[in-house]
Amino acid sequence: MKGWILALAALGLPGAAPAQVVGGQDAGKSLNSQLSGDLTVHDPVIIREGDTYYVFSTVGKYIGIKTSKDLKTWTDAGSVFAQMPAWTKEAVPGTEGIWAPDISYVNGEYRLYYSVSTFGSNRSAIGLATSPALGAKAKWKDHGLVVMSTKEDDFNAIDPNFVVDAQGRQWLSLGSFWSGLKLFPLDAKTGKVAPGTEPYSIARRLAPAGGPAPVEAPFIIPHGGWYYLLASYDYCCKGVNSTYYTVVGRAKKVTGPYLGKDGSEMMQGGGTIFLRADLQEQQRFRGPGHAGAFTDSDGTTYVVYHAYDKQADGAPKLRIAPIRWDADGWPTAEY
Repeated sequence: MKGWILALAALGLPGAAPAQVVGGQDAGKSLNSQLSGDLTVHDPVIIREGDTYYVFSTVGKYIGIKTSKDLKTWTDAGSVFAQMPAWTKEAVPGTEGIWAPDISYVNGEYRLYYSVSTFGSNRSAIGLATSPALGAKAKWKDHGLVVMSTKEDDFNAIDPNFVVDAQGRQWLSLGSFWSGLKLFPLDAKTGKVAPGTEPYSIARRLAPAGGPAPVEAPFIIPHGGWYYLLASYDYCCKGVNSTYYTVVGRAKKVTGPYLGKDGSEMMQGGGTIFLRADLQEQQRFRGPGHAGAFTDSDGTTYVVYHAYDKQADGAPKLRIAPIRWDADGWPTAEY
C-alpha cells in the first residue's frame, strides 16, 4: 500500500470551491451497497469484454486488475506488468510503481495509458501498452513514452484519459496541481503526442499566494453533443482524512471552455459537485475521487471511483454508480 500512498499524495493549498451540488446520497439499495469481494483499488477505470468487466487500478504496483461477471462481485486477476518497463527508469529516476491507468478499446485493440512519477515532482511520464484481448488472452505490448513533463514545464504528466471527439480526432487529457489539467492532441496511428505539441488548458484552481492547487484526474465523457469533464479537487491519499471530491463541467468543444451548471469556469476552480463524501451521520466512505466512466451495452453509463473506507482502516475501496442524465443533460451519480 505504501506505493500508492507516496505516489498519489500531494501538497498544496485549496483553491476556489465550486458552486452547486448535483449528486445525491442513495437511500435505496444502490449498486455500491451490493459490491463484494476484492474491492481494494485506487484510481480505478473500467471496461467490459464479452461477459466480463475489468477494473484496472494503481493498487497492484504494476497496474492491478479486478474482474467481475455482474459488476457486483470482484476478484483479483493479477497485474498488467511483471516489472517496470525499462524506459521508465531512465525517464523518471527513482520511480517504483505505475499509477493511474486509463483503458480504451481503439481500432481493434485495448489501449492502456499509465503514469510514472515520484512523490511531489512533476518529472513525470505517461506510457502506452496495447493488447488484442483482455483476461487469459491478454498479450500486453509496451510502446514506451507518450508524453513527459519536467521541472521546466508548468504541468504534470500523470492521470491520463483518452477520448475521441465527434470528428474522430484522438486526445489525451492529463495533469495534476501545477498549472492544472491539460489536453493534448494525439497521432491516431501511434496513440502518442507528437514532439513539440502544445497542450490546451482545460481546468485550473487558483491557490492563494500562487502555491500549488489541488486539481487532478481528468476524465472526459462525450454525451448528447456535449463533452463532460470530471476532475478531482482537494486531497487524496490521507485515508479517512482525505478531502477529495469530484466536480463536473461541460463544453461544446472537447478543448473547452468547461463550465459548471451555474456557469462557473473550471479554469477558475469552478464546476458542479458530482461526488462527495458520505453524509455526516454515516461517515463511512471518505474522499471520493479519481473518477472514470464506462457505457455498457444497454446504454447505461457508470462512474467508477475510489473512496476511503472508515470501516477498513481507511483503505481505498472500489465504488461504482450508474449515471442519470437530467432533462438539461446534467449527470447525477446514483451512489
